[in-house]
Formats: sequence, structure tokens, C-alpha cells
Amino acid sequence: MMLEHVLVLSAYLFSIGIYGMIMSRNMDIALMCLELILNAVNMNFKYFLNFVMAITLAEAAIGLTIVSSIYHNRKSTCINQSNLLNK
Repeated sequence: MMLEHVLVLSAYLFSIGIYGMIMSRNMDIALMCLELILNAVNMNFKYFLNFVMAITLAEAAIGLTIVSSIYHNRKSTCINQSNLLNK
């Protein structure tokens, strides 16, 4: 792929992720948007530095574990109703 194509695709993924993080109220969707942002950054790393995306996979596993634990305890993944940091 050409450099311009990689940069444009990465910018699109990054902007979609930022928009989703701002507009989402569900923790699952916010986590998926965070993954889009990290994948856009890793795409640039991979193109320029030959970076392996194992870090993103580990972060996704940890993030999904946290969200499933919150859902198990609270029965909701709504960000507005989650007050875990206040205690």
C-alpha cells in the first residue's frame, strides 16, 4: 500500500473512534471505539516501524475482562450509571 492510503485509512479510523468515544453512553461501545483509535495508531506504527500488534490484543482482552466483570457485578454497562471510581 502507498503511504497516503495508509495515512488516510488511519485518520478515518482515528476520527471514527474519537467520535464514538464522545457520543457513546455504553461502555462496550466506548471500548470498541478505543480499540479503533489504538488500531489506527498501531497501523501507523506497523507501517513505519514494523510494530507487532500484540499489545493491542492484550489490551483488548484485559478491557473485555473488565467490562464483563462490571456487567457481572452491576448488571449494566451504561457509563452514566457506573460509579465505581467514587467509592
